[in-house]
Amino acid sequence: MKTFKFPTSHKTQLMDITAEVKEIVIKSGIKEGICVVFTPHTTASVFLFENADHNLRRDLLISLSRVISNEESYSHVGDNAAAHLKSSRMGASVSIPVVDGRPIFGKWQGIFFGEFDGPRQEREVMVKVIAG
Repeated sequence: MKTFKFPTSHKTQLMDITAEVKEIVIKSGIKEGICVVFTPHTTASVFLFENADHNLRRDLLISLSRVISNEESYSHVGDNAAAHLKSSRMGASVSIPVVDGRPIFGKWQGIFFGEFDGPRQEREVMVKVIAG
């Protein structure tokens, strides 16, 4: 298991972490199997998303805010209920096939970290490559 840590700089943001995950898979030496990418945070997410058009990232954040508004009144004690709800909707992990020592993605796919309660000094993502 490899963990990488990083800060976030905005209240909500999407960060493409595909390159970091690819590097971990390649360095693992595993030729065939599966790569699991996970974040242990309840106000952040890891998910597959389109990685070519940067405008689509903004569209996703806007759409999530329309569905789960930060301005809404929630029963949660604290001021980050919307962040928890967005995180649960987007998910905490993805599994990617590993073939010939590399993770396999669709033409426009990448792995993204979604921050919904930032900025934070330290966020973490865990990556486990499993031979299969």
